[in-house]
Amino acid sequence: MRLINNLVSFATQLQSIYTLSIDLLIGLRYVKNYTHSTINEGNMIKRVFKAFRLTFFIALMAGVLLPATLSAATQSIHILHVEGTIVPVVADYIDRGISQAEDENATVCIIELDTPGGLLGSTEEIVQRIMNADVPVVVYVSPRGAWAASAGTFITLSAHIAAMTPGTTIGAAHPVAAGGEEIPEEQMKKIVEFSAKWMETIAQERGRNFEEARLAVTESKSFTDVDALDANLIDLRADSLEDLIAQINGWQVTLANGVEVTIDTTGTIEKTRNEMSLIERFLHAISDPNIAYILLSLGTIGIIAEIYIPGTFFPGIIGAISLLLAFYSLGVLNAYWGGILLILLAFGLFIGEILTTTFGLFTAGGITALVLGSLILFPGGGPLFQVDLWLIAVVTILVAVVFAFVISRIIRAHRRQASTGREELVGKTAVVKVALEPEGTVFFKGERWAAISEKGRIKPGETVIITKVDGLKLYVTKKE
Repeated sequence: MRLINNLVSFATQLQSIYTLSIDLLIGLRYVKNYTHSTINEGNMIKRVFKAFRLTFFIALMAGVLLPATLSAATQSIHILHVEGTIVPVVADYIDRGISQAEDENATVCIIELDTPGGLLGSTEEIVQRIMNADVPVVVYVSPRGAWAASAGTFITLSAHIAAMTPGTTIGAAHPVAAGGEEIPEEQMKKIVEFSAKWMETIAQERGRNFEEARLAVTESKSFTDVDALDANLIDLRADSLEDLIAQINGWQVTLANGVEVTIDTTGTIEKTRNEMSLIERFLHAISDPNIAYILLSLGTIGIIAEIYIPGTFFPGIIGAISLLLAFYSLGVLNAYWGGILLILLAFGLFIGEILTTTFGLFTAGGITALVLGSLILFPGGGPLFQVDLWLIAVVTILVAVVFAFVISRIIRAHRRQASTGREELVGKTAVVKVALEPEGTVFFKGERWAAISEKGRIKPGETVIITKVDGLKLYVTKKE
C-alpha cells in the first residue's frame, strides 16, 4: 500500500515537473534566439543551454526518485499502549494515535492492551474508531499476565488482526452498571442482549466465531490465549512485539473504505511509540473511584481547615483544586448524585460543628451521612467502580478523630471561667525590679507595678506569681 501510494505521488510530481520543464525550455529557447540574433556567439550559447538543460533534469529526477525510493523501503509502524480502565481519556488517546498513523501513512497501527474493562460509552467510541480506520489496526493483549476483560474483549475483537501473548486472558464481558441507581432486572436483560448482539456484529464483521464471542457477554465466559485461538476469537499468538511484527507480514486486511491492503513488514522497520501525554496520563490516573473519593475528601477537609483557621490560604487553595478534580473524576465515572450530595451534607454538618455549639451532634450526623454517601457513591458498579471499604473506614476514622479534638477544644473553652479586668492578672507571673521588703516594684507585660511580698524578702530579677490584686497593688509570692 505504501509503495503504491509513493508511485502515485511520484507520477503526479513527475507530470508537474515535466510541465514546468517544458515552460522553462521554451523560455530558455526564446532567450537563446534573442541572444543569437544580437551577438555572434550562438554556438557557445547553444552548448551552455544544453548543459543547463541536462543538469536541471538530472537534479529534478534525483530529488524525486531518491525520497520515493527511501520511503518505499522504510516501513513505519505506530505503537499505542493502553493499560488500566477504559475511560474517555483513553478513547481520546486511541483516536489521536490512529489519526496520526493515518496522517503519516503508517504500515500498521498496533495497540498494546491490558485492561480489566471500563465504561460502555468509551468502549463504543474506541470500537467505532478502529473499525473505521484507514490504516490496519492490530490489538495485541500483552504483556504476559495481562488481560482484556469486559470492554477489552470488544476492543480486541474489533481489530483487523487480534493477537495475544502467551499467558494472557480475554472475555468476561457481561455488562455492569458504572454508577447511578440499580438497574431493574428487565432493563438489565435488554442491556445484556444488546451487548451480546453488538459483540456478534463485531465478530462477524471480522470473520471471528460469533457464537463464542456471544458467550463472553451472556455467560461471562473467559478464554486463555490458547482457548481464544482455538475458538477463532483471535488470529495469532505472539511471544513478543518483534514476533508479532514478523507474523503479520503478508496479511491481507480490508479497510472500512473497501480497499484491500497487504501488510508489508519487510525491509527497514521504523517503530514510532505514541505514548499518552502527561495531561492524558494524569486524567487517566484520577479517573478512578478511590482517587475520586480521596480528592473529594481532601477538598472538603481543606475548605473546613480554611474556615477553622482563616487566613492560612494554603488549605483552602488545595481544597478548591482537589474538589474541582474530584468533580471531573466523578463526572467521568457517572457517580450517583445521591451519594455525592450525602458526602457534601456530611462536610456541611462538620462546618456547622465548628461555627456553632452542638457538642458533637452535628459531627455524629456528619459521620453517618459520610458513611452512607460513600457506600452508595457507585452502586452496582462491580469491583471496577466501587470505593474500597478500607478506604471508607480510614477516611471516616480520620474525620472522627479530627472532630473529636475540635469538640474537646470547644468544650474546654466553655468550661473555662471567664475572667476580665484586673482579676485576669491572678496566677500570672512577673519579674521583680525593686526588691520586695515586703514592698517593692515588679515588671508585668511591659508595665511597672507596686507589689507586696506575702512571704519574706524577694530579690530583684526573681520571678513571682500574682496572688491578689488590690487597686493598683499586686500581692505576690516567690515562684519556686
